Amino acid sequence: MADWKTAKKILCIRLDTIGDVIMTTPAMRALKQSVPNRQITLMTSSAGAAVASLIPEIDDLIVYDSPWLKATAPRINSEPEYQMIEQLRQAQFDAAIIFTVYSQNPLPSAFICYMAGIPLRLAHCHENPYQLLTDWIKDPEPDQLTRHEVSRQLDLVASVGCAIADKAMRLTGYESAKQQVQQKLKQQGVDLQRPWLVIHPGATAPSRRYPPESFALVARSLAHLEGFQVVFTGTQPEDELVESIRQMMQAPSHSLVGQLSLNELTALLAISPLIISNNTGPVHIAAAVGTPVIDLYALTNLQHTPWGIPHRLLYHDVPCRICYKSICPEGHHHCLRLLEPETVVQATLELLAETRLEPALSY
Repeated sequence: MADWKTAKKILCIRLDTIGDVIMTTPAMRALKQSVPNRQITLMTSSAGAAVASLIPEIDDLIVYDSPWLKATAPRINSEPEYQMIEQLRQAQFDAAIIFTVYSQNPLPSAFICYMAGIPLRLAHCHENPYQLLTDWIKDPEPDQLTRHEVSRQLDLVASVGCAIADKAMRLTGYESAKQQVQQKLKQQGVDLQRPWLVIHPGATAPSRRYPPESFALVARSLAHLEGFQVVFTGTQPEDELVESIRQMMQAPSHSLVGQLSLNELTALLAISPLIISNNTGPVHIAAAVGTPVIDLYALTNLQHTPWGIPHRLLYHDVPCRICYKSICPEGHHHCLRLLEPETVVQATLELLAETRLEPALSY
């Protein structure tokens, strides 16, 4: 009979993006360390798979863009699902854990695991899953409480006896990229012996973007008045955004937009004194390498704040908070638009002063 205490081949399903996968790493570590010689396979989306090589707990990877996530392109038929069921069947997993935010339904993933014959299947669920899940926790969120995403997933695996003292998010394997990153900074004219920091102004969801003109005022104050070297990061499609900010800031700056692999971005954040960013993937990468964060946090939800590192969570409180929307339903973006640049600058200076003297936060 299947038993969580002896299950060796574990499938961890997290069909989301980079930040979500990173916030699941403590739970995957708890699974891996709870049973000797346990093997962890991560099933995630194409976007989430980008960070898999930096997660030491992962032994194998399955990339699957499921039709029940909004970012997946429309299907013309269900053949990919039949193929995935067969792939999982042949892998002969002992157990599957389905990691979701509470607004997601775990049952489509549970059904695929059921059809693949995986004997143990665990998830949070709002409704009775009957035979689709062998083990489940009735989801208490959001009616009874809300938890940080890391805590939510740790609580899930603890329900089957997989607890851990080390709750840190951690990425490894990027160290070899530090030399390339330092060379790129040198080519940009950045002197690492002088004060510098990273600004990441992009975000996938429009509701989570601090206005470009406000980013420009923050960057100008830090560069012109405080003497910081400002290094911008982003993907190639964000080049126009970053260049508009650089023009508006009317002060020297540097751009590595579109010039960094994920390994190199991780290495950059690992050596950076601090990052200022919207709430997006690089915030969680920074947290996983121990870098302080100024998080310009749109009030769409409260479960994805920086975990376990010194940070400032900055926003303007609004009556429409916790909307869960990718596009501001009110159209005014006040939770970020009304956040004064002067507040961001002051928080940056305070956090840098603190982190030069204080150890990393405890949990």
